[in-house]
Amino acid sequence: MVGVIRRHELTDPEWELLARAVTGRPRVEDREIINGMVYKIRTGISWRDLPARYGPWKTVYTRFRRYALDGVFTRGLQQTQAQADAAGDIDWLVQIDSTVVRAHQHAAATGRKGGSSGRTNRTITPSADPEEN
Repeated sequence: MVGVIRRHELTDPEWELLARAVTGRPRVEDREIINGMVYKIRTGISWRDLPARYGPWKTVYTRFRRYALDGVFTRGLQQTQAQADAAGDIDWLVQIDSTVVRAHQHAAATGRKGGSSGRTNRTITPSADPEEN
């Protein structure tokens, strides 16, 4: 891909780092597909709303899912960290905050001794898989 790099797309050096982590048969459209993944993650749009320049949304979604399950993103992060560490660009100093904030027993709303028992616990459910629609 030669030409304009849009705001949410990978630069040439970023693409080179990620391309090393991708295994399997090389495809011509890999960069556009990965740019579609980056665009989706950075903008928060739904898969179906991906601009056509990134290819069919279902292809982008399927490849994203496959790469996530195969560990492509993890390998890319590890390779990037290893390169940055070798160059001395990472400071591995870790700081831990052990602050504890305690709440009064009535703040839990457990329904004991006058606490509100009208509250219900609500669970968050994942959104539907686009392939099921």
